Amino acid sequence: MLRITNLTKTYPNGTKALNDINVTIGSGVFGLLGPNGSGKSSLMRTIATLQEPDYGTIQFGEMDVLNSKEQMRTVLGYLPQEFGVYPTISAENLLHHLAVLKGIVDGSQRKSEVDRLLEMTNLSQYRKKKLGSYSGGMKQRFGIAQALLGNPKIIIVDEPTAGLDPIERDRFHQLLNLVGEEITVILSTHIVSDVSELCNEMAILHQGRVLMQMSPKAAIETLQGKIWAAPFSQSEAEFFAKTRHVISSKLLHGKCLMKIYSDTNPGSPFTSIEPSLEDVYFYQINGI
Repeated sequence: MLRITNLTKTYPNGTKALNDINVTIGSGVFGLLGPNGSGKSSLMRTIATLQEPDYGTIQFGEMDVLNSKEQMRTVLGYLPQEFGVYPTISAENLLHHLAVLKGIVDGSQRKSEVDRLLEMTNLSQYRKKKLGSYSGGMKQRFGIAQALLGNPKIIIVDEPTAGLDPIERDRFHQLLNLVGEEITVILSTHIVSDVSELCNEMAILHQGRVLMQMSPKAAIETLQGKIWAAPFSQSEAEFFAKTRHVISSKLLHGKCLMKIYSDTNPGSPFTSIEPSLEDVYFYQINGI
């Protein structure tokens, strides 16, 4: 169990990236959902002991993370948003090198570990290829392989599917789901469908604050019977937007599909629809 209490961080330029964060994270895949600039990466870096908060505590089991940084790093795997690789080195050789840095010095143990992780991430057949020739999705899967070296108890993945095509995104989802069966995975993302498809628990972060924490299913249920939709022309949509609590609007078949929040039936032309996690996200972010 990871417990984050009253965590606050203000950067020298005055930006308050984390504002009294309180989150409890158990086993499985936990989604940290929020727009770019919401403080997700700042929170991930703080958990990973890469920066100090102004105040607050982080507890992982019995461990005081902020006062036991070296100990935390022995049980932590990390795939940052910007993950670079040595382009002229093969995946196999770089994993061996990183395994040594993580303290796996026995040759046979290291080979077994590298083989296992390449198999898990579906990279065995590309083990001899230079990492510079890998696609974006393959590099992300390699990133998970390096994060899992040394059998960590918790791994952090920061915006892992951004830029991936649908096939690689699906492969990555399956991999994270597999990993999450055994350890705690914190998935930081602005992509709602990543959280909807993968996570058994989530929190929405905006402007350095946690707006809500619960399961995606429970979050959707909070809006049951309160989301209404109707298609409009652009000018009609602008008119209705002045008098309604608009959740979101997007083009659909040349029309602007507007979703609104209302406790009661708003009348024609709106009809009730089943809420989605995307509706929850926009409802929270827009402060309706």
